[in-house]
This record gives sequence, structure tokens and C-alpha cells, in this order.
Amino acid sequence: MSNDSFLNGFLLLAFADTRELQLLHFSLFLGIYLAALLANGLIITAVACHHRLHTPMYFFLLHLALLDLASISTTVPKSMVNSLRDTRTISYAGCAAQVFFFVFLFTAEYSLLTVMAYDRYVAICRPLHYGTLMDTRACVKMAAAAWASAFLNALLHTANTFSIPLCQGNVLDQFFCEVSQVLKLSCSKSYLREVGLIVVSVCLMFGCFVFIVLSYVQIFTAVLRMSSEQGRHKAFSMCLPHLAVVSLFVSTSFFAYLKPPSMSSPALDLVVAVVYSVVPPAVNPLLYSMRNKELRDALRKVVSWTFFSSDKIAISLHK
Repeated sequence: MSNDSFLNGFLLLAFADTRELQLLHFSLFLGIYLAALLANGLIITAVACHHRLHTPMYFFLLHLALLDLASISTTVPKSMVNSLRDTRTISYAGCAAQVFFFVFLFTAEYSLLTVMAYDRYVAICRPLHYGTLMDTRACVKMAAAAWASAFLNALLHTANTFSIPLCQGNVLDQFFCEVSQVLKLSCSKSYLREVGLIVVSVCLMFGCFVFIVLSYVQIFTAVLRMSSEQGRHKAFSMCLPHLAVVSLFVSTSFFAYLKPPSMSSPALDLVVAVVYSVVPPAVNPLLYSMRNKELRDALRKVVSWTFFSSDKIAISLHK
């Protein structure tokens, strides 16, 4: 059976069968989605509008917020629409688009978190060379490399996945199109091509993870040697939010893809997928603003300016 048989689409895993639970799922996802849009949108606005935040650290944070916005917009809206309409379908083209954008954004975010670890390493361990190593051109090149490598990786995965003959039905045991779920529908040994590509990607991700760990080992070694308590506090405030985001991202994604097959079940896979694909984009802005006074002040100004402007407009319209 060729892929032409699947042009009518796939069936995604439903969160619930009863109408009440479907509406509850829609409401919960809508709340999470709006919270993620608001939080990441505020960070993007704050970094773009405040000159004090025009530094490498916040430049990469802006890119991370953009990736989080795009990531949660790839999976959540379609799931909400399906629950609202009491359907499970997704078109063949829509499924391919979800696979492409999910792999693209997932890879770009992981690459960007690695670059951010390097930024913190240079800032704390080699402060005298920070201006040279992390100038505007270097930051743009590193961000562009993260986006470009992620695009290439996503293109290869999507092309490989959807060039494989599928004959095991069209039901995906996930609430969005995931490479591993699409491969389960394969009836040909050609899927080993994609498995090999996944192995290479996992090895590269593991290399990035080792780089992040080694960077933080040197960072904390340098911080503990600081004689100034204020310097240690500033360094920890800079590093702990990033470390928390990395921990959340790595732990959830590694558990999702590297857990033993004996632990796999549709219900558990569904919960894990929600945790690693929906929760981080909504939680990341909170983690970054929790210990960052500069960012909190900028966000406060954005919020106050927004409400103040809206109040002025309302008063002028009333007059």
C-alpha cells in the first residue's frame, strides 16, 4: 500500500470520548496556550523595546521565546479544534507539516540552549574576552547556525518519514503527528533509514548535552571561587533560570524517547508528550523571570505601559 492511500489523512489519539471531557480538554489547552502566548509575547516585547536588554543573553532569550511560541502553536491548536469539533482527523499534508515544524523547533531550541550555555560560560569564566567572543556578529552567526541546522535536520526527517510506504492503518497513538508514531505504520524495512537518522540526531543531542554539563561544571567552579558574595549571587541569578529550562527540556524529552519499551502505553505516552511539548513553552518565561530583576522590571514596564495606553485611549474615546 502506498502513501497515496493516506492522502485523506490520519486519525490522532483522542484525549476523551465523552463530550464533557472533550470540552474540558479544550478549556485546559486553551488556558495553557493563551498563557504561553501572553508570557512569551511579553518577553519578546520587553527585550525588543528596552535598550538595557540588548545584550547577548537577552538576544538569545528572545529567540527562545519565539521558538516556544511557534512550538506550542504547532501542536496545541489542532488538538483543541479536534476536541471542539469532536473529530480526530488530520490531513496528510497537515501531518507532514506538524512533523517538520515540531522537529525543526525542537532541534532549534536544543541548539539555542547549548549556545546560551556557552554565553554564560564566556561571561563568567572568560569575562575579559566576553566583548570579543560574544559581539553582535558572533551572536547572529550562532543564532543563524541553530536555526539553519534545525531546518536541515527537520527537512531530512520529514522527507525520510513520509517517503516510507505505510500499510499498518492510519491511526496514530498520539495527539499530534510524531515521527515515531508515523514509523509504526510502516510495512517496509526502509524505515531503518529513518531510524539511522534518528540515532545520528540523538548522538548529536547527547554531544550538546555533554557540552552543557561541562560548561556548567566550569561555571560553578569559577563561581565558588569568587570572593564577592554579590558576584556569586549575580552569577547564580544568570545561570539558574537557564539551568532550570535545560533540565526541564532534557529530562522530559529524554524520558519520552529513551524510556524502556516495557513502560510504553498509549496513556503514558500521551501524558509524557503533553509534558515535554506543551508544558515547557508555557513555563519557560516564568523560570527566566523568576530570578532576573532586569527582566522583571522590563516586563512590569511593558504591562504598565500597555494598560496605561489602553486607559488613555478609552478615556479619549469616552470624551
